[in-house]
Amino acid sequence: PAVSLLYPYGPHQHDHKTPKLDDGTSKEISLTVPFTFYGKKHQTLYVNNNGVISFGVRVKQYTPDPFPLADGRPFVAPYWADVDNVLGGEIFYRETTDPMLLARITKNINQYFPKIPFTAIWAFVATWDHVAYYGSTSNKGNTFQATLTTDTKTSFIILNYETIQWTTGKASDGDAETGLGGIPAHAGFNSGDETNFYNIPGSQTEAIINITQTSNVNVPGRWVFQVDDFKVTGVPTEVPKVAGSNNCWL
Repeated sequence: PAVSLLYPYGPHQHDHKTPKLDDGTSKEISLTVPFTFYGKKHQTLYVNNNGVISFGVRVKQYTPDPFPLADGRPFVAPYWADVDNVLGGEIFYRETTDPMLLARITKNINQYFPKIPFTAIWAFVATWDHVAYYGSTSNKGNTFQATLTTDTKTSFIILNYETIQWTTGKASDGDAETGLGGIPAHAGFNSGDETNFYNIPGSQTEAIINITQTSNVNVPGRWVFQVDDFKVTGVPTEVPKVAGSNNCWL
């Protein structure tokens, strides 16, 4: 079997969980190591059920907007959409200095950014595990993950996508049975300064369902960005194609 792109998560990793609550969020989480996001050091963050990790402000909004956001909220959006973990799935998170995980993250970053000396000393891992969408009448679930990591100077975010089966909740005009249509999910990040932001190709279109096949580091289903300063490298310009009915899905 293929090795999962996702870093280890779940109860056996002593992860915390966000509340089972539509549009819910974690409590404000204090970080033992500051995370620098576009020149600002953050000591706290929130894990929001609707597919967002935010700094300084909770994000309960369920229909996504394209970046840059006019209101200046700084956040990372692995998959911003109307998640409803009451209907299905769990959202896990933890801060970690586990040597084995940090070694794996360091190896990945060194591989993708060979010119940047980097040894991870800390990571924050948030995982949306088979989460349902608002208004769902199906058992479709999305599994994806955002990892923040730093060596105290250089910061990276790693976005991992394992299974994406829906794009839109019912309140965003999605179909209750298919989880498609309406205003689909958005992926990327917003620095909060209206200058530094990135919209992953396919965001807010039906093509976002194929994010498990796209990448900026040549690993399908993984997007990696340096975020202490604005640098977007190896970004494809093509929007992912939407699969036709003759495609086989494994």
